[in-house]
Amino acid sequence: MIPFGPPLIGQTEKALGALLQTVLARRDLTEREWVTLRLASQSDGDLDAFVAERLHDPDAGLLIAALRRRGLLTGSSLSPEGAALVADIGDEIAALTRPLWEDIEPQDAEAAARALNIVLERTRAVLRG
Repeated sequence: MIPFGPPLIGQTEKALGALLQTVLARRDLTEREWVTLRLASQSDGDLDAFVAERLHDPDAGLLIAALRRRGLLTGSSLSPEGAALVADIGDEIAALTRPLWEDIEPQDAEAAARALNIVLERTRAVLRG
């Protein structure tokens, strides 16, 4: 068993990332495009500013423009095709990952969530300086 710490967190993230890549590859999407679409699904205002602020990617504008050209974004929101794609991918990811944790004991899941949220918040604090 890998002890709790960077190796376990990193290997878990990489394994889950590999699952995501298999789903996205079938739809000709990169992970950055997927994240951009997910952010667009949460935006209710200036899409370009919303995505740029959260994506922290110097190419955010290029990603948005490419997704608009593909018809997945329109104006400041997902197009109907984009919304359907986000829902479809979300459903597939849920179906693939649900069996990974559905039988984990609730107290174990709660303890893991607490620990990971602490690590996440502390990491964000370090990044903020």
